[in-house]
Amino acid sequence: MREDAYYDEDDESEDRYRGPSKSQLKREQLELQDLGKEMTKLGDDQLKRIDLPEDVLVEILEFRRMRSFGAQRRQLQLIGKKMRNMDPKAVREAIDRATGESKAAVALLHRCETLREQMIADDKALTKFIDEHPGVDIQTLRGLVRNARRERELQKPPKSARELYKFLHALLDEPVSLYAPDDEDEEDGR
Repeated sequence: MREDAYYDEDDESEDRYRGPSKSQLKREQLELQDLGKEMTKLGDDQLKRIDLPEDVLVEILEFRRMRSFGAQRRQLQLIGKKMRNMDPKAVREAIDRATGESKAAVALLHRCETLREQMIADDKALTKFIDEHPGVDIQTLRGLVRNARRERELQKPPKSARELYKFLHALLDEPVSLYAPDDEDEEDGR
């Protein structure tokens, strides 16, 4: 009978996933705090591109106003706590994209520059882009291209060309989900 109890115990308790260890949770929490500290050093425009939840953004802005080392340390802990349900790798990718350090951000930059130049040079590129992106604001896009062409012809500063780049970048930039994939099924099984 003792063997049966041991066997049943092995089947039920050891094969079942109980979640990450305390050490793993602590490492993830410290990683999120480090990411939070890194975000406190970013500019407002870069923070907006990360698309943080409002409560985390408020705490980051609060950290910037603090001068006491102890208060800043506690605030970083709070930021890490509020980011607890976020995926550290996704947050890292979002920071890298916002600062232009990720390969995806560089690729998007080059793609937008190339598209802008093609659209200014040729109507076919503009038409092709509109066909590929049916939800685009055609009137705004055509106006920016027309103004950029005019500026280029008159050798004026490329104000509209910059606006066209920003328009394309905003349209083609895919947001990063900061949250880990749903593991609720595993957590419910506990």
